[in-house]
Amino acid sequence: MAERVALVTGATSGIGRACAVRLAADGFAVVVGGRDADRAGEVVDEITTAGGTASTALGDVADPGYGDAAVAAALGTHGRLDVLVNAAGVITRADAEGTTDEEWHRVMSTNVDGLFRTSRAALPAIRAAGGGAIINISSTNGLVGGTGLAAYCASKGAVTNLTRAMALDHAAEGIRVNAVCPGAVDTHMLYSERDDTVDEVRQMNLADIPEGRIPDGSEVAELVAFLADDRSRHVNGANLSIDGGYTAR
Repeated sequence: MAERVALVTGATSGIGRACAVRLAADGFAVVVGGRDADRAGEVVDEITTAGGTASTALGDVADPGYGDAAVAAALGTHGRLDVLVNAAGVITRADAEGTTDEEWHRVMSTNVDGLFRTSRAALPAIRAAGGGAIINISSTNGLVGGTGLAAYCASKGAVTNLTRAMALDHAAEGIRVNAVCPGAVDTHMLYSERDDTVDEVRQMNLADIPEGRIPDGSEVAELVAFLADDRSRHVNGANLSIDGGYTAR
């Protein structure tokens, strides 16, 4: 049985991958959640080559059965579950009028439904381990609005308040629930579904960041690692922005 085990959804790219690698460096056995077997295998190889322990839980969080299956995979392979990082997410760039039913459903089924079901499945396992942490990757768009992001903003707003509700419900059980709310991060999602060039996207985002730079996923992973650790044992129900001052305006 591993000493500490973390399940990370959306761990095959971007922030999720950075979180999986960072938690492994902290000594967690990491269950790499994701849809792509090849990319999941690459993350496992990266972790094990560095001396860590990792396995996979393949599937789509939008699938109603994924949460139960992923938690079962963690328990079956490592014998326990201490931390869940809900990092799987998708985006569509449109206002309300321009958002189709299909696009709305795709965003909600991943960003809200998948996060909810995976958390629900993980709670008994984390409780059985004596407590632990659930960390949701939300967004600054869960704290403030954004133009042309109707479905995404709605989904991340739901994550923000679900985080608070779950924190209150499970605090007495030693289960802390927090959310990390990144602004612009140098990952594939920042540039996806746009007509602008990479450089144009970077310049547009830099103009809104007081600090004047765009971080990569590893900086977000540092905050996640802190929230997964007992160092943050009195941090609960928080939605923590990591955005270079963007939401301070």
